Order: sequence, then structure tokens, then C-alpha cells
Amino acid sequence: TAVDTAADLGADIHYRGPDALQAMVRPLALKRILANLIDNARRHAARIELSLADDTPGHFAIDVEDDGPGIPPERREEALLPFRRLDEGRGDKRGGAGLGLASAQRACAAMGGTLILGDSALGGLKASLTLPKT
Repeated sequence: TAVDTAADLGADIHYRGPDALQAMVRPLALKRILANLIDNARRHAARIELSLADDTPGHFAIDVEDDGPGIPPERREEALLPFRRLDEGRGDKRGGAGLGLASAQRACAAMGGTLILGDSALGGLKASLTLPKT
């Protein structure tokens, strides 16, 4: 649904993964996490890929990757802090208050998961979300 919504808004976004996955999560929190990660990618990139994997016992993973300028490794922790906008490292498209990644990380942690920023195979940023199934 999050991918379809972003596509309806004009994003070049693609989904890879199973059609369904059963997990006990807070649905509104997960929806907000995905919206924040996809919105961040839309703001800084032309192409986005979202993948869902169910290959770790007791957990599932969602990766949001983009082809934007990425975030330098030494600034990734800073990018997860509230009100931090790293626009000079993420291209010239402005917008946002610097809360999307921080909110996503907090919501993820509240559900017992992790959010890690890394390098995307598309050349930009990869936001990797891992959450427990129960």
C-alpha cells in the first residue's frame, strides 16, 4: 500500500517481496515508518526500491533504497537525530523539518526493531528496517 501511494504521487518506486507476510506489529506505527522512509527517498532521489524479506527466524526486514546522493557514513548517526537536515549531502531538493528519519528510528525501536542507514545498490541511501514478527 505504501508503494502504491508513493507511485500515485508520482514516485518511480518498485516493490520486491512476497505478496503477504503475517506479523504482530503496530500497524499505524509501521505505516508511519514506511511513509517517512519513502518520503525521504522521494525528496532526494528519482528511483526508489522497497523490498520485504522474511528470511530471519522471528524477524522480517524492509529495505528502502534510492538512487540519490546518499548520506556519507560519518553523518548517518547525525541524520537519525531530530531536526537534522543534511541537505548539502543529499542534493539540492529542499523540504522537511528533519524529523522523518528520527521518527522512523524511534517508532522502530519502540516495536523492538532496528533502523540502519547504509549504501544502496542503486547508488544512494539504503534504510534497513528489521522488526520482530511478534
